[in-house]
Amino acid sequence: METKLTRGRRRGVLVVHVVASGSWVGVTLGLLALGIAAAGSGSAAGTEAAVRGMRVFADWLLLPVAFLTLASGLVLSLGTPWGLARHRWVYVKFWLTLATVTATALVLRPAVHAAVAGVTAEGALPDRGDVLMGPVVSLSAYVFMTVISVLKPWGPTRRGRRPRRRPA
Repeated sequence: METKLTRGRRRGVLVVHVVASGSWVGVTLGLLALGIAAAGSGSAAGTEAAVRGMRVFADWLLLPVAFLTLASGLVLSLGTPWGLARHRWVYVKFWLTLATVTATALVLRPAVHAAVAGVTAEGALPDRGDVLMGPVVSLSAYVFMTVISVLKPWGPTRRGRRPRRRPA
């Protein structure tokens, strides 16, 4: 049995999904800008301010936006004919979103916290890669997901090629 969203609900969820996804990209761009500022700062105070700004983004914005993107994407895929496993681009986007949410929680946020702790203790950034690599990888994934959302490449999966039964 397939749950269908009404046109109005589908549009509402789509707006939430697009805004949340765009916000995720924006927060990540902010993290990257702050990471570049931290890595390139010539002063301890500038580096500390930048990594503390990164922590605010990571602690207060990143995970809520990431989870909202994941949840709204799931609702859209399960409540519309696109389905979760009917089209390869939707399937790839789901797994990549799940991977980036997990990496955000388990890698990116702890790296930002470690950078703040290191700057606070030593006065200098322990490893510039810690504040740059996460945002660069995340941003690359989000751009890729945006591209496949627009282009819808590849075609249906084996499940998507099977004829669907219509409710009687």
